Amino acid sequence: MLCPWRTANLGLLLILTVFLVTVNTSWPILMGENAVLCCPPIALKYLIIITWEIILRGQPFCKKAYKKETNETKETNCTDERITWISRPDQNPALQIRPVVITHDGYYRCIMGTPDGNFHRGYHLQVLVTPEVTLFQSRNGAVVCKAVAGKPAAQISWIPEGDCVTEQEYLGNGTVTVKSTCHWEGHDVSTVTCRVSHLTGNKSLDIELLPG
Repeated sequence: MLCPWRTANLGLLLILTVFLVTVNTSWPILMGENAVLCCPPIALKYLIIITWEIILRGQPFCKKAYKKETNETKETNCTDERITWISRPDQNPALQIRPVVITHDGYYRCIMGTPDGNFHRGYHLQVLVTPEVTLFQSRNGAVVCKAVAGKPAAQISWIPEGDCVTEQEYLGNGTVTVKSTCHWEGHDVSTVTCRVSHLTGNKSLDIELLPG
């Protein structure tokens, strides 16, 4: 992700603020990728202070700040070494996450303080985890399709439709395992397809039914 251009015209920035700063951005990102979070596009010569506020689930409120007058950075309750300034804050105030893991799910906000007020840009980071998909026929003849440890929960459908029961197991790390168990008793069906739909991509698996 490239950060946008900066403007030296604060009057223009006040107009752009309505579109670029006050509206938070929802950002789904795949676990394992790198993320670059940008600040409002303001010329650095106008800055007094830059602050990143980071709110992660189950973790203390983290704040990273840079004060231009003293050329000093300060961190409060920031322990994750994967979340850092992308460069020197006086050159580029963007934040980087290398790599993104599931605990980075949360809210990130850049606040740029200037003589004319503060300018904000926020990100709701949603970390996506691809589920592991399996398909098998159990001893009692039922066919089981599982989407293991996905985030968010996957959706499972069947071709053809059968007599199915779907269960969800919520794991402690925020992922969800979805299990669908189906029967086709009394139907002339030899092969079935499990279709798993997920934000990270869809997957289909086929299985030939064994005689019961």
